[in-house]
Amino acid sequence: MRKIVIAIASTVSALVLLFSYHTSTNSEAAKESTTDTSGGTGNSGSTTPNSGSSGSSSSSGSSSSSSDSSSSPGTSNSGSSSAADGTYTGDAAATRYGNVQVQITVSGGQITGAEAIDYPNNDRHDQQINAYAIPILNSEAVAAQSANIDAVSGATVTSDGYITSLQSAIDAAHLG
Repeated sequence: MRKIVIAIASTVSALVLLFSYHTSTNSEAAKESTTDTSGGTGNSGSTTPNSGSSGSSSSSGSSSSSSDSSSSPGTSNSGSSSAADGTYTGDAAATRYGNVQVQITVSGGQITGAEAIDYPNNDRHDQQINAYAIPILNSEAVAAQSANIDAVSGATVTSDGYITSLQSAIDAAHLG
């Protein structure tokens, strides 16, 4: 009788623990991306128009969802319907392994380049996975001309962060 009571108590405890476990640790990043793409008050990325020089322009996006409304010279976040040539940096997307941030280059209204400028690189495993996944994601973004790209198998977390940041950069570029 005593063994039955212990077995039932153990089973009930295990079920309570199982059902109370939260599986998603990335829910805040999903809320941030939803807010930013729906016209929230967060900065949707920094823009540096290409000035025609042979050097490449660079810019940095915000790494949090703070409502930073400051604008630096050369930064354009106007509501025009066509994209200006230049580089656009998406918001950093927080993942459980670290931030992922994407920068795109726009020329003639088309994405001509995509580059992950920040991604998890903390240990050898992260380095190995992202050395494989990031070039694939970069080329898929240019080929698709949108954030509608497939995740790389084995790098799902990085892929999800990449897609979120890529969409933020596309929104900042006002690409349709």
